[in-house]
Amino acid sequence: MRILFQTRTNLYTAPGGDLVQMEKTKEFLEKLGVSVDISLEFNPDLSNYDMVHLFNLMEPQDIYLQMLNARKQGKKIALSTIYGLYTEFERKARGGLFQKLANILTPYQIGYIKVIVKHFFEKRFHKGVIKMLYKGYYGLMKEIVDNVDVFLPNSDSEMKRVQSEFNLKNFKYVAIPNAVDKSIFSEVENKNNQYEKFKDCIVCAARIEGRKSTLNLVKAVRNTNYKLVLVGKESLNQKKYVDLVHQEAGDNVFFLGAIHHSDLKDLYSVAKVHVLPSWMETPGLSSLEAAVMGCNIVVTKKGDTEDYFEDYAYYCEPDDVNSIRNAIDKAFKSPFNTKLKEKILKHYTWEKTAEKTAEAYQLIVK
Repeated sequence: MRILFQTRTNLYTAPGGDLVQMEKTKEFLEKLGVSVDISLEFNPDLSNYDMVHLFNLMEPQDIYLQMLNARKQGKKIALSTIYGLYTEFERKARGGLFQKLANILTPYQIGYIKVIVKHFFEKRFHKGVIKMLYKGYYGLMKEIVDNVDVFLPNSDSEMKRVQSEFNLKNFKYVAIPNAVDKSIFSEVENKNNQYEKFKDCIVCAARIEGRKSTLNLVKAVRNTNYKLVLVGKESLNQKKYVDLVHQEAGDNVFFLGAIHHSDLKDLYSVAKVHVLPSWMETPGLSSLEAAVMGCNIVVTKKGDTEDYFEDYAYYCEPDDVNSIRNAIDKAFKSPFNTKLKEKILKHYTWEKTAEKTAEAYQLIVK
């Protein structure tokens, strides 16, 4: 079987969780004998492929054109939805004029404005953005999902959101788990661990930005004995917010910036708790990876986290500093439950992701 992966055109210049998902799915599908290529073009020749696998419904302006090309060339389409609106964040915590606007706009009008503004400033206007100008953000999404042959959400709850929002009927789907790489995140102890100085720390591996509620996390550990280690890039589009995070951070907060993925293993191995108090997660790759390395997990309930972590995590509200602090306190004092690790290694590995993805392909390619 030959598959072409396609998604947003800035995949490599603005990497995110979708890039990790694509590259790891490709790697492990190929171990099953499936041939996979990645193309960010709008009109590639598909004659050598059995089907097209699109990623990330939240960026419809790009995959809309890729969908049209697949349909034009008579190819079946799979879609990894990676679908989750940040409407609550925009209306409650974005700040400034846009927050006021967000409270009188629909979720899809908010998305429409964000895409147009982003492409204007990045000078990335193209035919897909122009299509959005008159079809709308929701309109492009709706046309995409109406032309999908099989959906590949990261959880059943994500599929329920997509089904409800776009009024889908008679659709095929297979829930594809977000996953950890067992070859990287293992229990092999590094005797020369460079992060030993952060022993028993609280860690947050995520972009520093409003959607991840980094500022409230920093406030939650203020005037405590906790060591908070922040790992990840700082948002270039939210400079004022990032500056506030630095201003509020005390001597017990450490900024490591982006570190190599494999180095995260060593950091997680000395940490006590991993915190991701976001406004939406599906469920957060770093939470899964940290849990496998023995960290207790503090996460938001917003999104699909409960599908993955059930009662094994400590839940908090992103806009409530006391809620974040209380969840950290509980997680820090509690012993690690090995059943969470066992669940992840059984159900949420890239091997399992590849198996489920290949299973989904078989539903539409005979």
